[in-house]
Amino acid sequence: MNALLAAAGRVRLTGRGRKRWLRGHPWIYADDLSEVEAERGALVAVEDPHGTVVAYGAYSADSRLALRLIAHAGEAPADGDWRAHARALLARAVAAREVAGLADPAGAARVLFGDSEGWPGLIIDRYADVLVVQCGTQFADRTRDLALELCAELLPRAARALVDRSDASVRRLEGLEARVEVVRGELPAELVVREQGLAYEVDVLGGHKTGHYLDQRANRVRFAARCKGLRVLDAFSYDGLFGLRAALAGASEVVCVDQSAEALARLGRNAERNGVAQRVRGVRADAMKDLRERHAAGERFGAIALDPPPFARSRAEVAGAERGYREVNSRALRLLEPGGFLASASCSYAIDSAQFLEILAQAARDAGRPAWLEQLCAADVDHPVLLGLPESGYLKCAFVRTA
Repeated sequence: MNALLAAAGRVRLTGRGRKRWLRGHPWIYADDLSEVEAERGALVAVEDPHGTVVAYGAYSADSRLALRLIAHAGEAPADGDWRAHARALLARAVAAREVAGLADPAGAARVLFGDSEGWPGLIIDRYADVLVVQCGTQFADRTRDLALELCAELLPRAARALVDRSDASVRRLEGLEARVEVVRGELPAELVVREQGLAYEVDVLGGHKTGHYLDQRANRVRFAARCKGLRVLDAFSYDGLFGLRAALAGASEVVCVDQSAEALARLGRNAERNGVAQRVRGVRADAMKDLRERHAAGERFGAIALDPPPFARSRAEVAGAERGYREVNSRALRLLEPGGFLASASCSYAIDSAQFLEILAQAARDAGRPAWLEQLCAADVDHPVLLGLPESGYLKCAFVRTA
């Protein structure tokens, strides 16, 4: 296994690539490499234009994003033991979750956040005693088994089953096929996570992402705190955790809208599991159309959670995404009662916080509703943003009050 983490090649930066590296961004594009002698997915020595080794990185042979930082030259292990380096960074990530209070064996957390925590393209999520890995780069594929081996050492209680959910669309950019498999162990007939008074079922083989949206954990709690006694709409609900949190906090009625029959079936089971089935209703529909139809019918809600899929997956899609976010937020604002409350999220990394707030301001003008930003929040602490890698701060969740 150590052979996979031996520096197996070299790349040389152009002058422009060196400038990007010196500015602190850990990603280098193929156009900024002047020489490459490396295998697909290899750990490589990174040379400046004069041939001096300045760093080590993960090389992708098929992607425009060809190189991702692993360590600066001074951080490389003197004895060449990159396995020990990998174990140390995973141990650091595990310890950070423990400090953040996310080590409950019945709960769920992101254990490792890929590039942000030094392992390019590798996501590791824990759902109770099941670990799920997701590989998004050639390097992550190459080192997956090492990651699982280290997880067995560092998280022995979460080793009932190890699942690979490497089916994200980003793999196509790396020349990789989709892969979903149980690598080790056996999944329980029903995998249930228990988290701060909420119990919910997770489908780690067929659900979104690795099974759930762990990044919104804290934002769901913030939203629910405002929902006591209110009629609540959870749009683009997936399996309804914004809505279930609201119901547990005392919402009078919760309507969850999503297009997935499987997600809404889990919503129903989770509502029963949490004793709120009488106040939670799932509706299978296109949420964008549903918002418009509810406004036309004169419906009103005291609080709305709006968590659509990413409208922009690249910089090229930003203009269309801006129109989509503006339209969906305008429709939601029109549905709010006077004094109503909106939690509006964007997981499009290509749209930054300032752009998102301007979109919300435009949506408020379109809706003819004054609106005040009370909080702008990010992903929960187990999705840390690496300074210098703004792409790791992809999630924005705005809490907005209307008159």
